[in-house]
Amino acid sequence: MEGTIISLILGGVAGWLGGQLYKGSGLGLIGNIIVGIIGGFIGYWGLGKLGISLGAGWLGYILTAALGAIVLLAILNLIIKKT
Repeated sequence: MEGTIISLILGGVAGWLGGQLYKGSGLGLIGNIIVGIIGGFIGYWGLGKLGISLGAGWLGYILTAALGAIVLLAILNLIIKKT
């Protein structure tokens, strides 16, 4: 249970950071958590393919997930265009 709570907190922080850096529309708390968690998978997969590591521990996870969240937000903004 503790690991799930930490993942949600870190995912939320990463999603928020990705949203701040990308300057897209706000997704709210739940949206930020989802984008941060999915961004973590995207970040680790993409950076792993390139052989890049942003560090270990919580800070490394947040940076990697935030980078993945930025990629995810960019893709979402291409797919879902606001009028």
